[in-house]
Amino acid sequence: MKRIIIATGLLAASGLMVQAATLDTVKQRGTLVCGVSIGFAGFSTPDSQGNYKGLDVDYCRALAAGVLGDASKVRYVALTAQNRFTALQSGEIDVLYRNSTQTYLRGATLGLRQGPVNFYDGQGFVVRADAGVKDLKGLNGATVCVAQGTTHEVTLGDYGRANGIEWKPLVFDRTDTMYQTFFGGRCDAMTQDASALAGAITTAASNPADYTVLPQTISKEPLGPFTRNGDDVWTDIIAWLHYGLIEAEELGVTAANAEQMAKSNVPAIQRLLGTSGELGSRFGLDNKWMLQAIKAGGNYGEIFERNVGKASPLKLDRGLNATWTKGGLMYALPFK
Repeated sequence: MKRIIIATGLLAASGLMVQAATLDTVKQRGTLVCGVSIGFAGFSTPDSQGNYKGLDVDYCRALAAGVLGDASKVRYVALTAQNRFTALQSGEIDVLYRNSTQTYLRGATLGLRQGPVNFYDGQGFVVRADAGVKDLKGLNGATVCVAQGTTHEVTLGDYGRANGIEWKPLVFDRTDTMYQTFFGGRCDAMTQDASALAGAITTAASNPADYTVLPQTISKEPLGPFTRNGDDVWTDIIAWLHYGLIEAEELGVTAANAEQMAKSNVPAIQRLLGTSGELGSRFGLDNKWMLQAIKAGGNYGEIFERNVGKASPLKLDRGLNATWTKGGLMYALPFK
């Protein structure tokens, strides 16, 4: 019996070491290594000075602010659809924020954990406005540009077989090459997340007015972060960062007023911003970690509007990405 207890204790201790591994590594390194995409307008794209901007980038910045106290302490690693999961599995990056769809098979086979959904999307199609195509049936026999190693490639085939549409996929391993090919006129249509298509038209088309995104979507594309299995503390931090940004929006806490709101006598705000509750210390963080994260870029609504919403070139509606109080799916677990 003693041997069993000792063995169990050793396994438990080993498990705790694994769970804390990434958090300890990030703290010791003093920099967060964040896996992102390159060229996805609104989510992650470098400007002319090489500074990354976008919704995923703002999550990386918020995480660095919460864990390290400085939103600038991030090294971005630009990944393709083919190498993104390998980069996380191998430890090349600490967290994957590369607008990646969460699915059953990815959850069951990659040895990775899927975090909370931070953007609800759907697979759409873009065509030339003068092509006369009004719906997906009008693409029967069409050549469709699609990215390799994505859920879009699989869904394209599934939808075509289920609905009697024969399209000719033209598959690309690089998104920028796919954009060049489509806007160069080689494909009749291009398929991707609807948000990515809006960004592509805005940034890669010589004349955005020449193109239109069809109103139909053919899938659910819940996008969110990925972490490694067995790294429970780090995975929990990633999850609660998202919930905290949603909670901040619900409570009216913004980047501009967060310091003042920390003086509030509202219990929910006190717990969120670390003036009561000792919640940060449960993860080995400063109790005001969410205060720092919110100050770095605002609440979820601010991040959304700035990068993909009405204040951005994409001008997307909140839709499903609105908070639950406004008819959307964004819902924060309670901070208590």
